[in-house]
Amino acid sequence: MKKDTFISKIAKEQNINDNQVQAVVSLLAEGSTIPFIARYRKEATRSLDEVAVMAIRDRLNQLRELKERKGTILKSLEKHDHLTDELQERVLAAESMAALEDIYLPYKPKRRTRAVMAKEKGLEPLAMMIFEQKGANPDKEAESFIDPEKEVESVEDALAGARDIIAEIINENGAARAKLRNLFFTKATVKCRVASGMEEKGAKFRDYFDWEEPVAGVPSHRMLAMRRGEGEDFLNLDILPDEEEAIVILENLFVKGEADDSAQVKPAVKDCYKRLLSHSMETEIRLHAKERAETKAIKVFAENLRQLLLSPPLGAKRVMGIDPGFRTGCKIVCLDRQVKLLHYDTVYPHMSEKKALAETEKIKSLCEQFEIEAIAVGNGTASRETEAFVKAVPFSKPVQIVMVNESGASIYSASETAREEFPDHDLTVRGAVSIGRRLMDPLAELVKIDPKSIGVGQYQHDVDQRALKQTLDDVVMSCVNGVGVDLNRASAQLFTYVSGLSAAIAKNIVAYREENGPFMSRKQLANVPRLGPKAFEQSAGFLRIPDGENPLDASAVHPESYHIVDVMAKNLGVTIVDIINKSDIRDQIDVSKYVTDSVGIPTLNDILDELAKPGRDPREKFEEFTFADGIEKIEDLRPGMKIPGIVTNITAFGAFVDIGVHQDGLVHISQMADRFVKNPADIVKVQQKVAVTVLEVDLARNRISLSMKSQAEKSDAAVESPGFKKPQNRGSKAKKPFNNPLAEALIKSGVK
Repeated sequence: MKKDTFISKIAKEQNINDNQVQAVVSLLAEGSTIPFIARYRKEATRSLDEVAVMAIRDRLNQLRELKERKGTILKSLEKHDHLTDELQERVLAAESMAALEDIYLPYKPKRRTRAVMAKEKGLEPLAMMIFEQKGANPDKEAESFIDPEKEVESVEDALAGARDIIAEIINENGAARAKLRNLFFTKATVKCRVASGMEEKGAKFRDYFDWEEPVAGVPSHRMLAMRRGEGEDFLNLDILPDEEEAIVILENLFVKGEADDSAQVKPAVKDCYKRLLSHSMETEIRLHAKERAETKAIKVFAENLRQLLLSPPLGAKRVMGIDPGFRTGCKIVCLDRQVKLLHYDTVYPHMSEKKALAETEKIKSLCEQFEIEAIAVGNGTASRETEAFVKAVPFSKPVQIVMVNESGASIYSASETAREEFPDHDLTVRGAVSIGRRLMDPLAELVKIDPKSIGVGQYQHDVDQRALKQTLDDVVMSCVNGVGVDLNRASAQLFTYVSGLSAAIAKNIVAYREENGPFMSRKQLANVPRLGPKAFEQSAGFLRIPDGENPLDASAVHPESYHIVDVMAKNLGVTIVDIINKSDIRDQIDVSKYVTDSVGIPTLNDILDELAKPGRDPREKFEEFTFADGIEKIEDLRPGMKIPGIVTNITAFGAFVDIGVHQDGLVHISQMADRFVKNPADIVKVQQKVAVTVLEVDLARNRISLSMKSQAEKSDAAVESPGFKKPQNRGSKAKKPFNNPLAEALIKSGVK
């Protein structure tokens, strides 16, 4: 298959024209990144977005893998003297790996199968005679093949060997495999049973102890859950269609009548299905179901990650980060607006009332000393108690207090990245810093952590890790470049996700900045070691200098287009600053006058849009959120309570919501709205603030069932997540009153 065929094939599949695909393929071959292609090469691709560019890249890789496999198979066929012109044409025409392997199967070097051994005994002519079904008498014909030296002792031995050969011929028949494949893919049933003696050990999978459903419609989370249970030896899993229907299909293909020779073909057909084809097809449908489930799971993970990375930032403020704890105390760090660590300490507010009062003064003093504007409290152990403690501190001026999701902070604190940033500090200090920085800029901090550790995935450890990494890397790069990176504040880790920048160049940028001071112009990037023309082309438009010498350096206008803005300003007799600040001046610009062979209307419109809001953060504005007072642990919950929460994870079966009790509750898809919901992502997104009603609480299993319906009712459907069984109704009680011992102690001591 030639490259041109790839282009046309992809264009047809994506419903775009050949030139668009060719442009993407050429740009990728030149080393251009997806964000760069989608943002700055719209004329070449005719404005294809990132999703379309990724689809072209991924399909191109698939077709290249198929081409490589074809080459390997053709070499094998030629080596073993099987290759003919007709066979070569069939191999080259194969549209999928499955079709290709079916063509190759009859010629594939075999291990010593029963059919191979039968052929070694000289039984192939007998098998072919019977398989032709022209009226031969099998018993009579088999007599001449009896040969004790070849271990063919009787007529039945000869016929058994012949049937083995026939079974293998049927197994390797392309038409038979195609029909059976269609049967498996459309009518196979997933049957899951608990493994013998594993009822107790495998209790978390008890939803699947006796489970059955069509494979064509099995949701991704159930497929992955059952596979995990099977992998851990708790479940037995089969994916098969009705056996009789499968055998009838094969008999219709290969049994030609009712004569004695056909009577020998019938058992060969059954043997072929039970011993060969069913296992082969089940392996294939299992792989297909796995890949389909993985694709869905990776897609869900990717969308969750995108939403989390694009969470609204508090912005450049002086922040105190607190990593809560009971016995070991709360680790405290103070950060300046450039996220630099200024001070660290430990307070013990949960030891005693007297100690809490003393620590109150320390917190107040530190906030005054470092002019703290906001406090980020990690949502782990002792978080609600620590939040209550901080809220009771009598600050001299208002201080925002925000609960921050600390998932993955411990992973970061023990990482090489954290050790490089803070070589002289321990894990607890690094963790508190991460919590504080997450409040200021979630994206800048979360890129330092393996996405799989952030807690927004669904069976992320069960899916293809290479495909997962590729997708998550694409998401992180898309988010980083979509937001833009402050050249004078970003970490080396954040720079590595900027289009065109390697880890080495990222470190060189930071080193240059530390040695020479802040960048004042994008042009200075040329002085950074190893940052050559190609890296500059790919990265410059995504790097920002808010207070640089050229106002365009703060925008997404690429330096290659600066001359266009200069001409616009000159033609209007104004400055670039005037164009940025005055909409009436921008309204006078006729972009059609600036069209050239390389710059078209799409790029010119992008330039005008950017001049109207240079460097503006595309993320939503930060909104403060507070959990319900007095609801601090799962025991405080009662059915019927209406409380606020934050969406932490979205799955195919619903959404998990943090309601401030150290255990996320599940809003099942059936409880997400007053209407039918097909996809939870259509209703909520990660980090969204929502109001939920407590349906049921299972204290024994630490499970919480929630609803977002206007009139919440208990639902039997709230059992989709493996192990999430419907709890017993524990009755409804009045809401627990607010209880804050520190606040009461402060009031008693006269502090207001």
